[in-house]
Amino acid sequence: MYFEGYIRNNDEVGVRNHLAILPSVYCANKVAEQIANQVEGAIALTHAVGCGQIGVDFEQTANTLKGLGLHPNVGAVLVVGLGCERFQPCELADGIASSGKPVEMVVIQKEGGSLKTIEKGTRLARILVDNIGRLKRQKVPASSLKIGLKCGGTDATSGIAANPVLGFISDSIIRAGGTCIFTEITEILGAEHILMRRAASKEVADEIFAVVNRWEEILRNGGQDKRFEKRGALISVGNMDGGVSTVVEKALGNILKSGSRQIDGVLKYGQRLQGEGLYLMDSHGHDGECVTGMVSSGVQIVLFTSGRGTPTGFPTVPVIKVTGNPHTFEMMNDNIDFNAGPIIEGEKTIEECGEDLLQQVLDVASGVQTKAEILGHNELLIVSRDNPRQ
Repeated sequence: MYFEGYIRNNDEVGVRNHLAILPSVYCANKVAEQIANQVEGAIALTHAVGCGQIGVDFEQTANTLKGLGLHPNVGAVLVVGLGCERFQPCELADGIASSGKPVEMVVIQKEGGSLKTIEKGTRLARILVDNIGRLKRQKVPASSLKIGLKCGGTDATSGIAANPVLGFISDSIIRAGGTCIFTEITEILGAEHILMRRAASKEVADEIFAVVNRWEEILRNGGQDKRFEKRGALISVGNMDGGVSTVVEKALGNILKSGSRQIDGVLKYGQRLQGEGLYLMDSHGHDGECVTGMVSSGVQIVLFTSGRGTPTGFPTVPVIKVTGNPHTFEMMNDNIDFNAGPIIEGEKTIEECGEDLLQQVLDVASGVQTKAEILGHNELLIVSRDNPRQ
């Protein structure tokens, strides 16, 4: 299997060639947006963090922002700082530039305000866009692919059709020498023993148990949500209305998207991938935070199943939306890229739908836009909380 991608100086392969306008702090978001709006090919990666954080929260923000800048779908980066933030813009710029990627920086307080920063930033951004625009796609093997696996807005069809199709994709990509990440630790509670049996070693099995146990403790200490007391913990209104009744039922369907291959390791949130295979990333189930963490780890494409339907996307990474619900595909056709509903209707097998989706993944990797890209969905959200993390 092959696709057409952008080969970077460090031999990583991108499926897009964006100029990222990356604020080091939320105070610089509007300036970053104004620069991106004036430069074709530039995209602003706005977020809500970068200051007022300490300890693990601060380190996680720093590592995630660096990971977004180092991403292979990003050809160059313009860092936009305010100047007085805890996470200094020069630290972010230097951390990205150390990879050999073209990086420039503007700082609002040093330039003399927003307007002067926008003017200088726009000039630098146009130079960077011109430089990365000379890079052409080349034929590369599917072993270069790193795929993120996610589900949200789960209904009864997710575990029967959509997630098993993602499992087929995961197995196929890993068999070809590629890499897949899945996450949502709070969504696998009650099914962790199945994942532990697939661990590559006892050490990995112990890590899976530890990370699940830690999230159970976090949830236990967080108290009970009285609003939906009768619906069950971690089951949303949409899950229940869509036919999912318990956490364990939801978990058993959720883990099917990881396929059947061995689990090679457990990653911290946003930790950079260093090898091929299948990895579990430490994060709870929030769609935006999970996708952002997997992107920071290095996935070039996210496959996202949703029985109820969701428009979620990401600024620099194509998100392919998959549903197993034929009604959702019809009702939300402007958001959903792939219909696994024929499995429910008895018209296709999981393997047949899997082959169709695999070809779509290769097409998207070669430049075909997803619905979320076309509509401009860019839901970037970095984890920020006091819960202890490894």
